[in-house]
Amino acid sequence: MPKLTLAEARSLVAAAMERNGAAPANAASVARALVGAEADGLKGHGLSRVATYAAQLRARKVDGEATPVVTRPRPSVVAIDAAHGFAYPALDAAVAALPPTARETGLAAASIRRSHHCGAAGQPVEALAEAGLVAMLFANTPAAMAPHGGRAAVFGTNPIAFACPLPGRAPLVVDLSLSKVARGNVLAAKQRGEAIPDDWALDAEGRPTTDPAAALSGTMAPLGGAKGVALALMVELLAAGLTGSLFAAEASSFLDDEGGPPGVGQLILAFDPAAFSSSAPERFAVLAGAIEAQEGARLPGARRLALRAKAQTEGLDVSESVLADLTAQARAA
Repeated sequence: MPKLTLAEARSLVAAAMERNGAAPANAASVARALVGAEADGLKGHGLSRVATYAAQLRARKVDGEATPVVTRPRPSVVAIDAAHGFAYPALDAAVAALPPTARETGLAAASIRRSHHCGAAGQPVEALAEAGLVAMLFANTPAAMAPHGGRAAVFGTNPIAFACPLPGRAPLVVDLSLSKVARGNVLAAKQRGEAIPDDWALDAEGRPTTDPAAALSGTMAPLGGAKGVALALMVELLAAGLTGSLFAAEASSFLDDEGGPPGVGQLILAFDPAAFSSSAPERFAVLAGAIEAQEGARLPGARRLALRAKAQTEGLDVSESVLADLTAQARAA
């Protein structure tokens, strides 16, 4: 299987974005996010997204030249208009603005509207935890899950992410979709021509399916049944209702170049631990240590960090088809 260094992969992704209409700074932001996800083993949010992003740039479903607009409507609130561009530059702006705001007020929030696919939701909260903050992210996505007892999708897979600092080591990061798996995993399986497990998704008739194409035309199975659906409702209200963004059922798909911009939203909360306790990170470490002391137990994200370290030293394994498509997009007129 072909290999790419992380630098080579970022260069190819950035070139693909620029050749299809993204401004250099936006292309670089997208490249960092996608290659970072690929390195962490989150392939549904990695290089498999390049072709779709490129098609959306050409169709103007995403504005590759958009610059996020940042305002401060309240002392502890950062409001960001992604302007129908990629989510990543807006998330970068939030990560830059939240630390000084949180240290000033103790608790700060960044709302992002008119946004796009936020990719691996753990990335921005991890960056905030590396700056010493506790962070949570809520994101709504285009309709993919039905309400409990229903069959028509009204909620997205709506990821939630959390991160907190741990003294002397990488932050603890929790990143989960409220569907049983992220929809990007189904897309990646379709691109590879592989079947999916029969408990991931339902077809348009509400039946379990192993066909990724039928799954993409149907609905995703919720994480935890009715409880997962209730959490998806909560995220929909926080990430879209609160930020003035489109609800899942109003948003166009992340997976094709049809329709207008998705216009979804994200909400990030950042806490300065020092405002709440003089020993919060040390207390976090106590619980982390108690978990790791148990044989067979591990903290969330341990596999991700191991894969990241391996990618940094050995590069990325990239399939022939993904590499060919990535190279073609990077050379597109």
